[in-house]
Amino acid sequence: MTSLSEKIKETAAFLKEKGMTEPEFGLILGSGLGELASEIENAVSLDYADIPNWGRSTVVGHAGKLVYGDLAGRKVLALQGRFHFYEGNPLDIVTFPVRVMKALGATGVIVTNAAGGIGYGPGTLMAITDHINMTGQNPLIGENLDEFGPRFPDMSKSYTPEYRAVAHKVADKLGIKLDEGVYIGVTGPTYETPAEIRAYKTLGADAVGMSTVPEVIVAAHSGLKVLGISCITNFAAGFQEELNHEEVVEVTERVKGDFKRLLKETLAEL
Repeated sequence: MTSLSEKIKETAAFLKEKGMTEPEFGLILGSGLGELASEIENAVSLDYADIPNWGRSTVVGHAGKLVYGDLAGRKVLALQGRFHFYEGNPLDIVTFPVRVMKALGATGVIVTNAAGGIGYGPGTLMAITDHINMTGQNPLIGENLDEFGPRFPDMSKSYTPEYRAVAHKVADKLGIKLDEGVYIGVTGPTYETPAEIRAYKTLGADAVGMSTVPEVIVAAHSGLKVLGISCITNFAAGFQEELNHEEVVEVTERVKGDFKRLLKETLAEL
């Protein structure tokens, strides 16, 4: 059986052959936010289905393409759609792109998501200061990949404070309101119950979602710096009458202009 390390090396070598060499930053673009990848210049684009060892994205709003090129003067490798645990993907698949980004030479990752608001309402952009892992899972369980990081990685500053400071500075310059808070990650695919949201609020969460936490754990293990930004697309359960994915896509569509401006300008400053 091919080991995870061997799969990472195989995929990285394949992408290099396709011209995807030495990205500075990885971009993981969540629900409704993948359009930013269409602004990448000198782009090399691959369907996920054509990349060895790669996962599949099945969610509406996720295009399922890997795009490499220039954005805001930086070399980026962008995921137009991520992989989720609730789609039936094991966590080594969910986090595989992060490992490959590191193997290709990236030093930082920008992670975006659509999230339910506990402390904030729809349309809010929230820089993630920290997370709470409520999935009951950890992508580092199993044999440690020593070439990437230690057996017991420190998660104290997994969302890099310096990156967040730059994002706030850029938001102020652009006149975009950027809040910040704690993201709580769950498995999905069900939305949370009102009782769960009350519990998460007590725990200190400001937003809830079904992604991001596994990728950031692996990024921290790999020594990658991280900027995480949530687009609050709806109030979480108990704060509004009902929840649906159509609202998630609609709200991201409404705020994506500011979101894209913020990401591009921040990328240029990092």
